[in-house]
Amino acid sequence: MGPANPAPPATPAEAGPGADPDRWWHGGVFYQIYPRSFADSNGDGIGDLPGIISRLDHLAALGIAGIWLSPVTVSPNRDWGYDVADYCDIDPDFGTLDDLATLIREGEKRGIRILLDLVPNHTSDQHPWFVDARSGRDAAHRDWYVWADPGAGGAPPNNWVSIFGGPAWEFDKASGQYFLHNFEKEQPDLNWWSDEVRAAFDHIMRFWWDRGVAGFRIDVCNMMIKDAELRDNPPATEDDPLDQQFMGVKAVYNTDRPEAHDILQRWRHIADGYDTTRLLIGETNVEQLSTLMQFYGNGHNELHGGFNFVFINAALEAGAMRAIVEEVEATLPAGAWPIWTGSNHDVSRLATRWAGGDPAKVRCALMILLCLRGTPFLYEGDEIGLTDGPIEQSDVRDSVGLRFWPYYKGRDAERTPMPWSNAPGGGFTTPGVPTWLPMADPAQCNVADQAADPDSVLAFTRRAIGRRSQNDDLAVGAYRSLPSPEGTWVFARGSATVVALNMSETAREISGLAGRISVATDRALEGTAVDGTANLAPWSGVVVEG
Repeated sequence: MGPANPAPPATPAEAGPGADPDRWWHGGVFYQIYPRSFADSNGDGIGDLPGIISRLDHLAALGIAGIWLSPVTVSPNRDWGYDVADYCDIDPDFGTLDDLATLIREGEKRGIRILLDLVPNHTSDQHPWFVDARSGRDAAHRDWYVWADPGAGGAPPNNWVSIFGGPAWEFDKASGQYFLHNFEKEQPDLNWWSDEVRAAFDHIMRFWWDRGVAGFRIDVCNMMIKDAELRDNPPATEDDPLDQQFMGVKAVYNTDRPEAHDILQRWRHIADGYDTTRLLIGETNVEQLSTLMQFYGNGHNELHGGFNFVFINAALEAGAMRAIVEEVEATLPAGAWPIWTGSNHDVSRLATRWAGGDPAKVRCALMILLCLRGTPFLYEGDEIGLTDGPIEQSDVRDSVGLRFWPYYKGRDAERTPMPWSNAPGGGFTTPGVPTWLPMADPAQCNVADQAADPDSVLAFTRRAIGRRSQNDDLAVGAYRSLPSPEGTWVFARGSATVVALNMSETAREISGLAGRISVATDRALEGTAVDGTANLAPWSGVVVEG
């Protein structure tokens, strides 16, 4: 395919649906922190809230508008915070409610808002609700969870299976019934048909929002409610969507139920009652973009944004990613806003999974995330091109890795501690203190060294976010895909900005570009003029402003 000419510039009217309301987060960049691995303030080898506070200046210098904290609420850590034992208090490993208040206050001083992780699908089996529910069939909280009588011969009530392996039911000998757990058996599923459960979560959300939390990332929000009749899932076939095929069955009755949208719309109504935006960002782990779009409702009455796992799971290839973005742009409800990310605590870091440790590919991946229309979420370490950490079988802490090693090694590699410097302890913890997970060699990749290097991945990330904050086209402008040679991706943002990426192993010539390069994966190109054609090296990109 030869070089092609760009389409005419967008007019101001094409600034993009929903570009003006909530501009702070539409144009902003968010940053996910896995608290146990970010910064340790007290020398116990575990990251904590005071540690996060001590590193806020790094995030401010990066240009971050909001932080999403993976769970910091009380937990016995069977699933490292995603098994909640108290939704309205801070786990002692991380600090106190006062520490969170300080984080919110210090973040505000730097223009950074805080989102918490909300886990509504299940609790810990140590949560007082479940302790009471398990005390007898007449317990006050019995109906807060999903219980059912045994099937024929004492078998589980139906054929549902746990995402973490095995049946999704655990028998409770004392009461003679099974309880549902779509994850670990220590994570019993809540019964979202219960009005009391719904009211309890209304309170939980208001509890945090009234304390200045800016919103929630909602864990597995597509799984909250289950079929009221607990019907068997049908056998899976090759024609079934991949996200519904699991261990031989088609998961249609224990996930992605339409009634989940009623709950999310209820929460959006509560959020909209606040004077300032309270965000609802969903972990929408679905493999069809048409399903993802449903979580936006009419564009104004459900989630503010949903994580796009179709994009996360795509290869770092121009054609594949362009096709996904074009479909999102074509099907997103009017007024809705995309979310883009390449890494998280459950997914191999983009520097490993997409880039294979190649800094040039890392820069391209970051340019994509930071230049698409929508809100990017970076995961801690993305800004320095941090790769997955070194995990041996003896290091494994993730219960899924413990169960399935070596067939599946778990999620520990993407959760290893953040290297802040090349000093002993990596600047993460006190020298000589063992970290909760092993840290990769900080000499190979750390914040301090990259902060002093104008050609580092960190320096590039800062420049890209900085330009995004200054250029309305990049912040909130419309997206238009432009024709370009094979292995490249060229798109316009707003009225006068074009992003051109060569995502191939050979140099490519891109025509139809005119203006000045404001951001480039090769810093030497920044500030230079382009008059019609740009020659892009392998795995490189430029932002051209006309």
